[in-house]
Amino acid sequence: MVQWNHWHTEPALLIGILLVVWANLVLTGPLRGTLDSHAKFPKRECGYFIAGVITFYLAVGSPLDAMGEGFLFSAHMVQHNLLMYVVAPLSVLAIPGWFIDSLIQRWGWFRRIFRGMVHPLMAGFLFTFTFCIWHFPVLYEWALNNKIIHMVEHLTMYGTSIIAFWPILSCSKLAPRIPWGLQMIYIFLLMVAQIPLFGILTFSTEIIYPTYDLAPRISSLDPMSDQVLGGLLMKVANMVVSLTLIGRAFYKWNQEQS
Repeated sequence: MVQWNHWHTEPALLIGILLVVWANLVLTGPLRGTLDSHAKFPKRECGYFIAGVITFYLAVGSPLDAMGEGFLFSAHMVQHNLLMYVVAPLSVLAIPGWFIDSLIQRWGWFRRIFRGMVHPLMAGFLFTFTFCIWHFPVLYEWALNNKIIHMVEHLTMYGTSIIAFWPILSCSKLAPRIPWGLQMIYIFLLMVAQIPLFGILTFSTEIIYPTYDLAPRISSLDPMSDQVLGGLLMKVANMVVSLTLIGRAFYKWNQEQS
């Protein structure tokens, strides 16, 4: 049984994070001139990137991962919330607009694929489908019991969250954010789409995931209370982020009309 207070120092995780950091520094530093001769070093984006990397490690490398993997469903939901609603938007904000625009201009295949994926209809579908399907008991339990599948689960949730936030936070000129009014509709629909899963997790009269029913108790929460708390955490995080972004879109839209 994994210890609940275990910090991950596996080479695959640490090397993966270091490679991403190195690639970001090289592409936005010495090599940025090959992508855009007029691009300046993105100081603000670098700050977002560092914050995203730190939060990513706290989500998947801290004891939160061990708690969510074998002890508490609510801890797993906190982990998912960090990846989807903190790391993902920070990652979008960390990508300089000139970087994506240079790739779009250079490679037609990238332009077609990327624009197709970040179209609001596709982005919303991928985000909602990925998040919901991983909570099917068979797939969820598979991920809990197989580290590679667990890694795939987290990376797909994180990746589709980046895609979902792109129409809202993009700094690109060639794959820009959608208009403020459409943002409000888009965000509202994403929020509504999670209600069925939230309802199942919160109001079920049975423990959905056997791992947490059989797990040693490391808190005062019984399995049912833990499941309800996990469902509430999932929905509250979604609502807080969604309503904040809707308010931001409304404010920006109003400013443009003034």
